[in-house]
Order: sequence, then structure tokens, then C-alpha cells
Amino acid sequence: MRTDDIKKIGVIGSGTMGNGIAHVAALSGFEVILVDVKREFLDKAIATITKNLDRMVSKEKITEQDKTEALGRIASTIELHDVKSCQLVIEAIIEKLDPKLELFGELDKICLPDTILASNTSSLPITKLASGTKRPDKVVGMHFMNPVPMMKLVEMIRGFGTSDDTFKMAQEVGVKMGKTPVPSEDYPGFIANRILMPMINEAIYALFEGVGKAEDIDTVMKLGMAHPMGPLTLADFIGLDVCLDILTVLHEGLGDPKYRPCPLLKKKVEARYLGRKSGRGFFVYE
Repeated sequence: MRTDDIKKIGVIGSGTMGNGIAHVAALSGFEVILVDVKREFLDKAIATITKNLDRMVSKEKITEQDKTEALGRIASTIELHDVKSCQLVIEAIIEKLDPKLELFGELDKICLPDTILASNTSSLPITKLASGTKRPDKVVGMHFMNPVPMMKLVEMIRGFGTSDDTFKMAQEVGVKMGKTPVPSEDYPGFIANRILMPMINEAIYALFEGVGKAEDIDTVMKLGMAHPMGPLTLADFIGLDVCLDILTVLHEGLGDPKYRPCPLLKKKVEARYLGRKSGRGFFVYE
């Protein structure tokens, strides 16, 4: 199979990352099969994609016809078997190893032998995910950044068994989606989160230890380091549960105490103060 043979992309999971990937794939001319476990999740995802495309039309980045054609390329379904006709399937479900391993095992049975299986995981080992299949040469990491329609980066992770052809084709698909693919080795957190998460964690420790108030910590990083948003606001945007999951993977995978999640982060997650998506994290959202 060549890159030009990739016409249809399956996206498993219709949450923030999944609907963003479906959005850019459809807008780039790919047919998309968007899969989730409940119809209400899919309806919400299509509404989000429509709203985001409307915003692009209003900013004159795309035309009304572009929007209509992109939406016409997206089919949504609760049946995983519907991705059988896809040449590339991108997994974007919960950031937990066991559900992802189970899903990759199912996809391996459902999909055609040439189908590439990709994961949007932000920290979990691609080599481990590939071990749940009989096609480790066709498993690759494609870690998109949030919000997917706006962010140019896609972190590309080669598992231990990923073939050169698979890696090259996945990179070329990333380019077709308007992204800049950057390769990373298959170690916990890859490049992006290995650097980002300790910074966020240290900002939480600074708050936990009373070094500064949340607003002041974020202001220092914005005005002093020219960051577009402060680390605590960014944590709320990512989701505090996701931040905790990634830090746990880093801490367990690398065994270094510098990745130990701050107790305040754990408490926030236990209280279900997860950030923007729950209405409250380090800040309160209407």
C-alpha cells in the first residue's frame, strides 16, 4: 500500500481529540468513519465539528462549500466493524493502557491486513500497544496536539516493530492534514509531554507550597516567559485527569522522582475538579 491508497480514515473516540482529528482529516479530503460507544457522544462531536467549521468560515479560512463537503465526508457509527473499509485507523480513546490494548486487539481482527493502526496516545508505549496485534510493523503513534484544528504539530512515534513504510505513510498523511510531523522515540511521554508535564507539575507544587497564587503563577509564566497561557490554565485546558495519567506514566516508566505527581493534582482529580470540561480545576469556568 502507498500513501495515495489511503482514502478512508477511521477515528475511534469522538471526544476532544477524536472530533478534532476527524475535522482535519475530512477538511483535508479524506473520508472519515467516526466511532464511539454512544450515539449521543457522536451527535455532540458532529455539533462541535460543525461549530468549529462555522468559525473557520466566519474567519474566511474556508468557504461554506468547503464546510459542507467536509461534513459530507464524515460518517458516524457505534459499530466498530464499520472501520473495516479504512486504510488507516487512529485511536483516540481514554488515556489508559488496558482499554487501548483491548481496542488494538479488536482492530487487528476487524481490519484488512494492510490497514495501518495508529494511536493518538500522549504518553503510552506504542511498542506495547503493537504487542496486542499480529501486525506490529503497521502500528504507529500519531500524537496530535489540542486543539487539533489549530495546532500544527503531530508527534510521530515509531514502535520497536514499526516498518519504515508504515512510518513514512503515517508522516505523509500528517502532512496532507496540514500538520508538521516530528519524530520521537518510543519512551514515556515522548518529547512533548516529557518536557511539558514536569513544568505543569512544578507550577502545581508552587501553588501547593504557597509560593504564589494560581493567577500569579500563570501571570509570571505569561509575562516573564512569553507563554501564550499559564501552566495552570493549560492544565485545566488539557484536563487534570489527563495530566495525572501522563505524569503517572512518566513516573512509573522512568522511575525518576522528578515526575512524581503533586498531591494537590491528585486531590483535584479525586474531587472531580478536572478543569474546563467539569467547570472547575485550578480556576472556575462558567
